[in-house]
Amino acid sequence: MRCYLHTFLLCMIFVFFSFLYVFNQLASTLEDRDGWRVKEHGIPGRKSHDTGHLLRKRPGLEGLRDREEGLDRCKSQSVSYWNPYWRLPADVCGVNCLLESSFSERSNSAVKAESRDESSHLAVVACGPRLEETVTMLKSAVLFSKKPLHFYIFAEDELHKSFRNTLESWPLRVRARFNSSIYPITFPKENAREWKKLFKPCASQRLFLPLILKEVDSLLYVDTDIIFLQPVEDMWALLSQFNSRQLAAMAPEHEEPRIGWYNRFARHPYYGKTGINSGVMLMNMTRLREKFFKNDMTTVTLKWEEMLMPLLQKYKLNITWGDQDLLNIIFHHNPESLYMFPCQWNYRPDHCIYGSNCQQAEQEGVFILHGNRGVYHDDKQPAFRAVYEAIRKYQFGDNLETSLLRPLETSLQTTTHTYCGRASHLLTKRLKQSIMSVQQDATQRRR
Repeated sequence: MRCYLHTFLLCMIFVFFSFLYVFNQLASTLEDRDGWRVKEHGIPGRKSHDTGHLLRKRPGLEGLRDREEGLDRCKSQSVSYWNPYWRLPADVCGVNCLLESSFSERSNSAVKAESRDESSHLAVVACGPRLEETVTMLKSAVLFSKKPLHFYIFAEDELHKSFRNTLESWPLRVRARFNSSIYPITFPKENAREWKKLFKPCASQRLFLPLILKEVDSLLYVDTDIIFLQPVEDMWALLSQFNSRQLAAMAPEHEEPRIGWYNRFARHPYYGKTGINSGVMLMNMTRLREKFFKNDMTTVTLKWEEMLMPLLQKYKLNITWGDQDLLNIIFHHNPESLYMFPCQWNYRPDHCIYGSNCQQAEQEGVFILHGNRGVYHDDKQPAFRAVYEAIRKYQFGDNLETSLLRPLETSLQTTTHTYCGRASHLLTKRLKQSIMSVQQDATQRRR
């Protein structure tokens, strides 16, 4: 009898240690899977900042908060001998709860650090004689924004010093409201010349921003000929309106199909009824990097970086507007991935040249002015030029109402011989509100 008892005890001990071994192997497998995911994203190690990017699924800060709440729930119902991962509710941790609960302490600090970053991330590409125009755009962004900004400036090497000197010449109180990073123009080596000469010099650089700025989750790209008439963070807030499939936002190319370009002349697929304009482009770049895109080159879905060159090779003889045309082709095949914002966020001469055709601007005013086709520098659209010149000439520290708004209104009175000049009240409607808000904040700070 004693021999049987010894045998039984040995068997129980063996079973116990076997269970511990299996449990340990399961935990190690899940940890290894996480490590592979970190390496797959090209992120060295598990620093808190990097972890935050891996955890983010929804755009902007809202996704971070949702994830933080989920991790807190995991923490409160952590895996243990009495609470194994397969017994926890599915809406708490899902299939990876064992990993999430063991990882939550490290992740929680990362999520909270990310959520404190309220900066709007703004990118621009400048080549050739675009220095002054770009600086004027950046000035308009700083003038009316209340939250911090981070500028990503992509420019030819010979412009770097000028950008640094100009930004450093701004008053200290202005410089305290933004950070800036200056980058060289970068294209894939094997096709650099072809990409650089597409449409305008360096314009196609925007297509490669998700691949260059790998550490940046979301980004607002704008052309150099943009003027902000209200805070950048208002545009940034549109990220929270993306649904789970949307990864970029742009405005229609035209509101009126009868004067539309794409629906009348395009020799390639384009988005919607009148196409999209890429001069103002808001991106969730994490989603963009992760998505597999449908296309008309193969039945296989392709990642962003796999698709760009084949797309150019197929359509380079049929596209007129360069990278904007490529974006139209991409979102023609992936319309569920695009969020469309109204024309007041990308207001161009097309919206008033033959009479006002942007209803949202008529109701609320123009939020972002886009002076494409060089209208800031000729006399074709004097109303647009008047706004640009008012921002360019304004000196930091001067009274915004007396030194910017009133001179602008005086200039606009001389433009009523044009259709856009007759609609010039739309250009100042939102601007007045932005100036009033800035002045109210300044008054409160002095108290």
